[in-house]
Amino acid sequence: MAVSTSEKIVRIHRIHSPLALEPGEEITLTGKPAHYLGRVLRVVPGQSIVLFNGDGRDYVCEVRQPGKNSLTLGVLSRLPAKPESPLHITVVQAVSRGERMDQTLQKCTELGVAAFQPLWSERVEVRLRGEKLEKRRSHWQGIVVSACEQSGRAVVPPVLQPSGLAEWVASLASGSRWVLAPGAADSLVTMKPGHSIDLVIGPEGGFSDVELGMMMSKGIKPVSLGPRILRTETAAPATVAVLQALHGDF
Repeated sequence: MAVSTSEKIVRIHRIHSPLALEPGEEITLTGKPAHYLGRVLRVVPGQSIVLFNGDGRDYVCEVRQPGKNSLTLGVLSRLPAKPESPLHITVVQAVSRGERMDQTLQKCTELGVAAFQPLWSERVEVRLRGEKLEKRRSHWQGIVVSACEQSGRAVVPPVLQPSGLAEWVASLASGSRWVLAPGAADSLVTMKPGHSIDLVIGPEGGFSDVELGMMMSKGIKPVSLGPRILRTETAAPATVAVLQALHGDF
């Protein structure tokens, strides 16, 4: 976010904070947000920044008191809500390795996805449990938050608790659900989604025939994005972009 003056362009930094934000109140940031603003950006008293906490609004704040490990801000005003896409897309993504999963989360957030459901399937090579899994999910949520900061979104899509494919399928009620499958008879562009859709993306080796059969028995429809086979980290962003162009807010 930037404002123009007669002499220069002044950028107003925009960051996420989980704190409650109310005009007329003061808040104190600690941890990573305080470090980033105070030590990296070196904000000064009187400087304006924009905060968002995921409630769909942006808040203009003024730096009051920079500290060594904290930063006091005054909340000045609440900006109008920014519209989210009318198409509520949950990306059900088979967990991929390292930066591949990060890329999927980042780009899909920028494209307007509403939620993420990480999925364990037969050919997923990443296996995490317990504390390591929670640390990875926290990392994934941080990727989503950073993408919201960059893209201007004021609603933060949740990264849900990872689930096994069979458990996720067993929990489903009715709804629009598609699995991207090379060679599927139905093309994505011919499909007509409702307001909400689950988009299932397989791992690097794809879903097995047994897994595809299990999903189809629950009404999850295989769809094709075209003649080329995309990487797992490319498939979801490409599909979401098509859906937003056809039925969403592009």
